[in-house]
Amino acid sequence: MRKVKVERRTKETDIAVEINLDGSGKYSINTSIPFLDHMLSLMCRHGLFDAKLKAKGDIEIDYHHTVEDVGIVLGKAIKQALGDMKGISRYGQASVPMDEALASVNLDISGRPYLVYKVEFPKKSKLKDFDPDLIEDFLQAFVSNSSITLHINVLYGRNTHHIIEAIFKGLGRALRQAVTIDPRIKGLPTTKGKL
Repeated sequence: MRKVKVERRTKETDIAVEINLDGSGKYSINTSIPFLDHMLSLMCRHGLFDAKLKAKGDIEIDYHHTVEDVGIVLGKAIKQALGDMKGISRYGQASVPMDEALASVNLDISGRPYLVYKVEFPKKSKLKDFDPDLIEDFLQAFVSNSSITLHINVLYGRNTHHIIEAIFKGLGRALRQAVTIDPRIKGLPTTKGKL
């Protein structure tokens, strides 16, 4: 089983993640940021990842440190859980509608971290006390630590919640596709001999 536990403690945050890439979508997420909990739960459910994630952070200052550090730890956990990456499908893509919003998520477990983030939110798009701009910071931390190339394009959308929800559902589904073991693939899915 491709299951790992990763922890990170700094003066700003204390985060522990357990993830099983070959799960059924069971999750327990508590970051003390309800909107982030909701999005990560969607990612796990649609990715069919079993995950436990607990984070404490200096949210009395703002959410930035916690959101970014959760991205760091989750990225490291997925990279470690992939192990030697032999037999993985490597690429994943999902186009997810969420009511009026449509997000396209494409990724490559390439060993080359890169984020393309083409997302525009409506003006005055704060969600309760969550700043939508933090989603890009989360994703940048995630790709930098998972060594995944990730392209996110939101084609359209009016509701900020729906836009972000489509992104996280798409990320879960694209990851599920990419991490799946294909028995026809012998060794690594590359002609280079190394990812």
